Amino acid sequence: MSALAGHQGPVLLARRWRDPAAWRTTVDVMAILLAASLPWSTSLVSILGVVMLITMTPFLDVERLLQILKRPISIAPIALFLVALVGTLWSDAAWGARLYAVGPAAKLLVLPALFYHFERSERGLWVFAAFLGSCVLMVVMSTAVAFNPALALKANADRGIFVKNYIDQGQEFSLCAVALAYPIAQLLRARRFVPAGLLTAIMIAFLANMIFIVVSRTALVTIPILLAVFGLIHLKWRANLLIAAGVLMLGLAAWSVSPQLQAKVATFTTQYQDYRNDRGVTSIGERLEFWRKSLRFFADAPLIGHGSGSTRHLFELAASGPSDLSSGQVVGNPHNQTLYVAVQWGALGVVILYAMWAVHLLLFRGDGLVPWIGLLVVAQNIFTSLFNSHIFDFHEGWMYVIGVGVAGGMLLGSRSQPDSAQRPVTT
Repeated sequence: MSALAGHQGPVLLARRWRDPAAWRTTVDVMAILLAASLPWSTSLVSILGVVMLITMTPFLDVERLLQILKRPISIAPIALFLVALVGTLWSDAAWGARLYAVGPAAKLLVLPALFYHFERSERGLWVFAAFLGSCVLMVVMSTAVAFNPALALKANADRGIFVKNYIDQGQEFSLCAVALAYPIAQLLRARRFVPAGLLTAIMIAFLANMIFIVVSRTALVTIPILLAVFGLIHLKWRANLLIAAGVLMLGLAAWSVSPQLQAKVATFTTQYQDYRNDRGVTSIGERLEFWRKSLRFFADAPLIGHGSGSTRHLFELAASGPSDLSSGQVVGNPHNQTLYVAVQWGALGVVILYAMWAVHLLLFRGDGLVPWIGLLVVAQNIFTSLFNSHIFDFHEGWMYVIGVGVAGGMLLGSRSQPDSAQRPVTT
């Protein structure tokens, strides 16, 4: 029997090697691991992303992929990458800087691949569950690090940061917290109070971390907006009024008991005044200075911009003060997605960027958990990109690619089948 089993092992392996379903399962596993690793590691995300694309190729349906590529939801991100690539031709920056600026746009090419795969995969929700579970574990570690900073993997980390930074962590936690609003509401309507209570506890854990441990200004601004989007889409006006009143009361209560929240909100005014009076470098002062100069750069080349990788050189030429003042800072990123694109690729790039956001928003019309997740990912990216360049930042850019790609593929698959109501994309 042992000899027979030893002979069958290579045979079974060969069969699985030639089995399209086995390869699709491998892609599912890679996507799940990719989502789970995103809160923890950049290098692992890059490796898993490449492996995921490679495992799609053995049984690639070229005809179906071409159909996906012809859709506006794929054309727009590809066009944005191509503009970044072609923009190297008219840039005055060194070629190293030009090519380096193209790299952040390359992840957008993964979107059509995810649309293609998850159009027929049944494991899309597993990807989102993996990301949620990973973020829950990160809450635990963030809380532990807040009480024992020696546990942090990152040297000189901010309070409550186990790995990466407070901006990335705030984006993860705010996305998960608001995304849970939909399943909680659905479970309460179905009178399934135990799972609703469990998800509510997880939501509170995310919010409590952002209020008492790691406070992000971007999250403070965007969470109320995203909750308002949820209320307008999924709730009646009376429920919205009750929730608004409850959120206001909770906000006042959190303000009264959280010194971290008070200190973070106070920075809005103090840092602005420091900027106005030239009292050192502050994050708000830097942003205002970057935006002011970027608008001038855009006005100098409004149609196609200054080319890929040109931003840092432009700021070097425009530096008008010592390095300890905001006016003397030199950066390669103006901390605003529109200006990031406008400076390098002008109105052409801005039109393509807005078109991509628009077609992805329209993709997630309708009711259900998956449309809500996709809509939330796009809306969060749009609002947070007022203060950052989150399409081209590594962490937030991959959040967008995974969220839009997986949810979009699931919706394409459900809408292409007559029995789409039976598929578990709205549970």
